[in-house]
Amino acid sequence: MARAVGVGGIFLKAQDPKALSAWYAKHFGIAPAEETSLFFDGLSAAGMTVFAHFPRDTEYFGSCSQQAMVNLRVDNLDEMLAQLAAAGVSIDPKREDYPYGRFAWIVDPEGNRVELWELPAPASA
Repeated sequence: MARAVGVGGIFLKAQDPKALSAWYAKHFGIAPAEETSLFFDGLSAAGMTVFAHFPRDTEYFGSCSQQAMVNLRVDNLDEMLAQLAAAGVSIDPKREDYPYGRFAWIVDPEGNRVELWELPAPASA
């Protein structure tokens, strides 16, 4: 049986797709491939991807009008948050730590809540 092997893309509506794509490329180091497309590719992009469903009335995404939320795996959550703070990005002060990683949230220029996820360090042998 054929099966899905990961998320192939995340697609969001935007008031200004070019500007929003440029913002994500600048602040998260995601390689731009086209005017409004960004790509993760190669070994550094390997890792866990989660595809989850939430109740329609969840507040986890922030605004109830937000229909989807992007979760970006980051290699160093503290450094990423410092970079974003220095750039004036709106950062939620809430943090969550679990055995499967650390989480923080930011808001992009169009008001979308974005989750940042740092995986735990690999267990040493």
